[in-house]
Amino acid sequence: MGTLGLRALALAAALGLAAGSAKADSIKIGVLGDQSNVAADAGGLGAVFAAKLAAEDFGGKAAGMPIEFVSADFLTKPDNAVQIAHRWFESENVDAIADLPYSSAGLAVEQIAAADKKVVLIGGAATSDITSKSCNLYTTQWSDDTYSLASATGQAAVTAGGKKWFFLTADYALGDAIQRDATTFITKAGGTVIGSVRHPLDTRDFSSFLLQAQGSGANVIGLASVGANTIAEVKQASEFGITQGGQKLAGFLVFITDINSMGLQAAQHLYNTEGFYWDQNDQARAFSKRFYKEIGRMPTKEQAATYASVMHYLKAIQAAGSKDGTVVSRKMHEMPVDYFGRKGSIRVDGRVLYDLTLYEVKTPAESKYPWDYYKTVRDIPADKAFRPLADGGCPLAQK
Repeated sequence: MGTLGLRALALAAALGLAAGSAKADSIKIGVLGDQSNVAADAGGLGAVFAAKLAAEDFGGKAAGMPIEFVSADFLTKPDNAVQIAHRWFESENVDAIADLPYSSAGLAVEQIAAADKKVVLIGGAATSDITSKSCNLYTTQWSDDTYSLASATGQAAVTAGGKKWFFLTADYALGDAIQRDATTFITKAGGTVIGSVRHPLDTRDFSSFLLQAQGSGANVIGLASVGANTIAEVKQASEFGITQGGQKLAGFLVFITDINSMGLQAAQHLYNTEGFYWDQNDQARAFSKRFYKEIGRMPTKEQAATYASVMHYLKAIQAAGSKDGTVVSRKMHEMPVDYFGRKGSIRVDGRVLYDLTLYEVKTPAESKYPWDYYKTVRDIPADKAFRPLADGGCPLAQK
């Protein structure tokens, strides 16, 4: 087991957060994520640690009930996520599931939660479909989503002169959603998508895909991918001289750990939209420095979302005096959200609303200290960042 796993277990032991069967008078939270594949750095054991840190900050109990945790790696397979969620809810007395990267897994698990009347706190899955026709009372989406990311990044790039786009799209639900939503905003802003190519999730060699993009005549290459895929695409694009030749790269779901892996030389000038950056304000810095002390790197927005969602869930239990899924879910929707110093709220469709910021990755010369990677382009108010409620098709919005 690695250092991160040992630290997470040590924290659990210190808090008395057992991983066994929950008692009737305890709260049991399952952290379900990717601990070994392309999104492991963005969430992984860091998300487990963030969830447990929220419980520690809350005092280890809510409404007089001790807090317990289980965690699992669903190995990027939605079927595994479904099986684990069923087992946790039906056999292991889990009250809520947090993290959940990968849109296909998030969409599947939210349906299980609705049937079992259990809480799901999505900190990783980014498809805006989660709060669309699949919405339910029990699922809240804390991650920024494909609509908001596409709106900010797509329109900014077109405004800066990126009129012709070619997409490198990961062949699964998230990639589809990113390209779909981005195309809408690119077109609205006066740009066009002249082509795209799909690649498997486990691709490591992007040379043939990048050469297609390079030869397309596009002046912006959109990266509809995540994690190790995006890192490899940016690094290989730099190696092939694509960005040096004048074509721009636009990342839609990029994490600070990705920038760290790419290096500023390769990632400089990349646009990136986020609701959390470790250096955005004093509250974010305080959390991030504690996280860094234990984990050895700054938290990603997925790990921050997991912390914020678990904290809000525990506050709702405390306020309601109950861990019943229906009661707590309603209370969560009623209560204001504190998103690391940014005021937020939860809409009827489960979309957590907070301001976003469009960042540009700094050049090596602009970076003044470790993890000093972003400069602000503009802030985007919550009511402009996320899809209007009326446009999502959530049945709850029509009641």
